[in-house]
Amino acid sequence: MNQLDALKQFTTVVADTGDFKQLSAFKPQDATTNPSLILKAVQKPEYLPLLKATVAAHGNEPIDAQIDRLLVRFGCEILATIPGRVSTEVDARLSFDTPATVARAKRIMALYEAQGVKRERVLIKIASTWEGIQAAAELEREGIRTNLTLLFSFAQAVACGDAKVQLISPFVGRIYDWYKKSAGAAWVEADNANANDPGVKSVRAIYNYYKRHGIQTEVMGASFRNVGQITALAGCDLLTIAPELLAQLEASSEALTQALSASAAMQLDLPVLHHTEASFRYAMNEDAMATEKLAEGIRAFCVDAVKLEALMH
Repeated sequence: MNQLDALKQFTTVVADTGDFKQLSAFKPQDATTNPSLILKAVQKPEYLPLLKATVAAHGNEPIDAQIDRLLVRFGCEILATIPGRVSTEVDARLSFDTPATVARAKRIMALYEAQGVKRERVLIKIASTWEGIQAAAELEREGIRTNLTLLFSFAQAVACGDAKVQLISPFVGRIYDWYKKSAGAAWVEADNANANDPGVKSVRAIYNYYKRHGIQTEVMGASFRNVGQITALAGCDLLTIAPELLAQLEASSEALTQALSASAAMQLDLPVLHHTEASFRYAMNEDAMATEKLAEGIRAFCVDAVKLEALMH
């Protein structure tokens, strides 16, 4: 059995791509997209017609409406290939605006439903700011499921659990990047690999906390830099993996064992935590990595959203 098949025994495997033509090769359950992945996809000749068709049909609409239509077009193509759910992102420029995030999420869901897609098959991706988490809580109460992304801290995970969001996406690789860059010449790769990887440790702590306290929110590790980070999280609810790393897992026949389990988490002594807005903001302020990576991630998605808009003109 290859590592990809072995991983699927413990964990729901999700493909992290806008390139839906690659999906059938790896047979993932779900798929995730973001503005950067869609931007990358529409610059390939095989996907440019999707962009042109969207502009031709809806060019008289405001640009933000055209973008949502394009995202949903990609999402529908992806859903035709996979059995599960697709994640579609709200414009990152709305990350600090709760009402605008709610409105945009509802519009995206309405576009999917107009295409005959059931809302259970769509997760609306929202950045894990305080405002984003409050928007998600409101959407979840209305039956719109959410995926809280750009999640780097335990505080964000606690707030998402309290908001009863469907799923969170802690960013393993970007946490790793920050600690590696921060350590500079003192970084020893072997000492910070696999189970000792700072990104892996972050996800493990969140997973154990959720399972210990019966929090229903699904944990989906994301943003991987190497296969070791993935195998060290075998057993996590879901892992969203780029096609290149899926290919590496498929090519490897090394043994893979379950690293995380709900039954093991139940044995742990972990206190229950809750956050007010003030305590959340303070906890984030105390966590330089999470603060910097959240801001950087939002900025990067905003840049790519602007580039995508430029291509629509």
